Amino acid sequence: MLYKQMNTQEQINTLKNAPANRRVILSLLMCANQLNDEVAEVLKPFGLSIPQFNVLRILRGQKGKPANLSTIQDRMVSKMSNTTRLVDKLITKGLADRITCEKNRRKVEITITEKGLELLSKLDPVIIESEKETTSNLSSDEIETLTILLEKLRK
Repeated sequence: MLYKQMNTQEQINTLKNAPANRRVILSLLMCANQLNDEVAEVLKPFGLSIPQFNVLRILRGQKGKPANLSTIQDRMVSKMSNTTRLVDKLITKGLADRITCEKNRRKVEITITEKGLELLSKLDPVIIESEKETTSNLSSDEIETLTILLEKLRK
């Protein structure tokens, strides 16, 4: 899904005399929304939401070791997600398993299933291609610089 290239001031007429810090924040928010829409569009044919995809990648990153809900929540890109609900949906789809400790029923561990791993292996090249397309207007140096600048904003 490609958006018409338009700068933030063109999209939001009220920014003509806005301070630079406001323009950059609005540009980032608009860019984040656009990227979110594009990733959601890529995941749609696979029946996954962005947070579900994020959980699956976290579980795969565990390299076979189970993760508890707290670990998953801490590593989520969007901390607003209801991790329990996301995990429940992945379990229903057969992409994850829940293991409850017999000695302590409150201790729950989550693992990715073979089906989950297979789905991610199908998705990997699709996501890589989408990321390349999304960043195709930037040079390698610009990507590195942008990453550094965005990290500075997050601190």
